Amino acid sequence: MTTTDLAEAREQATPPPEDTDPAAGQSMARLLRPYGWSFAAVVILQVIGALAGLAPLLAVVELGRTLLSPGPVDHGHVWTVVIAGAAGLFVRLLFTAASSGIGHILDGQVQLSFRRQLAARLGRVPIGWFSRRRTGELAKVVGEDVSAVHPFIAHTPGELISAFMVPLVSLVYLFTVDWRLTLIALIPVVLAVALVPLMMTPTRLREQKEFDAAMGRIADSVVEFVQGISVVKAFGGSERVHRRFRTATDDFVGAFFRMVRGLSAVAAGMQLALSPPFVLLVVLIGGAALIANGGMAPADLLPFLLLGLGLTAPVAALGHGFDDMQAARRAVGRIRDVLAVRSLPEPARPVAPRGHRVELRDVRFGYEADHEVLRGIDLVLEPGTVTAVVGPSGSGKSTLVQLLPRFFDPTHGSVVLGGVDLRELGSQELYRTVSFVFQDVRLLRASVADNIALAVPHAGRDDVVRAARLANIHERILELPRGYETVIHEEAGLSGGEAQRISIARALLAATPVLVLDEATAFADPPTEQAVRRALATPAGDRTILVIAHRLETVADADTVVMLENGSIVERGRPAELLAQNGKFAAFWRSHRSAVADEIETALRGDEPR
Repeated sequence: MTTTDLAEAREQATPPPEDTDPAAGQSMARLLRPYGWSFAAVVILQVIGALAGLAPLLAVVELGRTLLSPGPVDHGHVWTVVIAGAAGLFVRLLFTAASSGIGHILDGQVQLSFRRQLAARLGRVPIGWFSRRRTGELAKVVGEDVSAVHPFIAHTPGELISAFMVPLVSLVYLFTVDWRLTLIALIPVVLAVALVPLMMTPTRLREQKEFDAAMGRIADSVVEFVQGISVVKAFGGSERVHRRFRTATDDFVGAFFRMVRGLSAVAAGMQLALSPPFVLLVVLIGGAALIANGGMAPADLLPFLLLGLGLTAPVAALGHGFDDMQAARRAVGRIRDVLAVRSLPEPARPVAPRGHRVELRDVRFGYEADHEVLRGIDLVLEPGTVTAVVGPSGSGKSTLVQLLPRFFDPTHGSVVLGGVDLRELGSQELYRTVSFVFQDVRLLRASVADNIALAVPHAGRDDVVRAARLANIHERILELPRGYETVIHEEAGLSGGEAQRISIARALLAATPVLVLDEATAFADPPTEQAVRRALATPAGDRTILVIAHRLETVADADTVVMLENGSIVERGRPAELLAQNGKFAAFWRSHRSAVADEIETALRGDEPR
């Protein structure tokens, strides 16, 4: 996900990222409403085909009764019955094929629509929302959950309805033959239906949710392990990661066995009650008793032997379709949850900034309502200056810099760019003015040139090469199999430092007047870092730069240093001034002193404030 995927908007107090907009939540029916006529066509065609499929069975019944009845055989009637049965079979094949074809086309349209809606929604939610979500869970929603609606759309509705309609017609017909044997033939159905509620108890539903959650944890642990395999192995953490995966697997096995234990007895009972041997046994016992007592002609048993098995179809279809329907319902629920995530709405009348002076005015922010990460931040970033944010881990540095490209809105106060609150800027204007370079760089599966030109897709090759040279990555690109046309992740891989320099080249090509760097040169060697710092300075010297800094060399080159502690600014000023004060920044400096820190400190103490 890149910063250009965002669409932000005005809102005075944005709730935590987990909050959702009730109006955005849609039920399955509302999500599928645009396809109502297609659904109706699938169902109607399936029902017609299923009913037509009764014609061959009824033809066999009628032939049997005709041939078994006393007296001469009416050959014309026999041929009429045969033709009617064959015509019914042809109609069944034609209509069920049409229903299946339309259903699968509809399924493709719905899945495409869901994925487009998810992509659009994920492109509008705050980037910070992603940092609080597991990659595996989101991948499951966009991939597996969308695919899970296939049976519900392409198969289940038409098959379920036809499974109820066909037995209903058969039941009416059998009642006209013998109502007593019809009631006897329904005994297996009654037994199976009595077991259905046992599959939908709160305990069974809870076990199914636990099973889904365990599946999500396995997917997440696999994704995390694969993405971080090099780091895990380099630092000897493979056993710990394997243990985490084994724990997720054990949880899944436990959830699976609990679910199976709860359903196995019920499923076995339903399967026995609906099995053809059991149904035939019931019909034969009942029919034999009626024939022995003289209450029914032997020929009348034939329709029950042929159509009686179909009377169990509704319960069998319910049993087979129950899992698909439940899986689709849960999948659509998770899709709905993502689609309901609150985005930052665009302002109705965007205001253009006047310049690129940045102000944070009494900014407060918390991911949770009862815990503030930033507390009363007041800060001014002047054009042409570099402001370095330092502080211990957990002090709020990353949260602070993420407010400037509006990954979040402050819960109190405002962030002002060029005299305009960021909530008054349209997203296009905001990202033409502000760009962000992450420490953890994610490159697209595209050519090197396309990755650099991500923010300026129509940039010429000369501009791309110039940006790569400034980021000190041009020579490395030429070593790749196809140079700038090499597809990353397919034809070649890049190291962490090389990926960061690609990201920096991207920011340089975008040439935004405001640049936010989240320790963007963490993996770079000192010569590369110096080259990058020189490249970031515009010829006019008016770029506003905000950077999270851990290297003392980066801090030393800053115009202003902001020291954060527990979400508040405890010190600010020029590096030399803060060192002279011998306060928190000086202690922080000493604790992070590198091999060259003494030389830099000596030089700084000899400088007069500019």
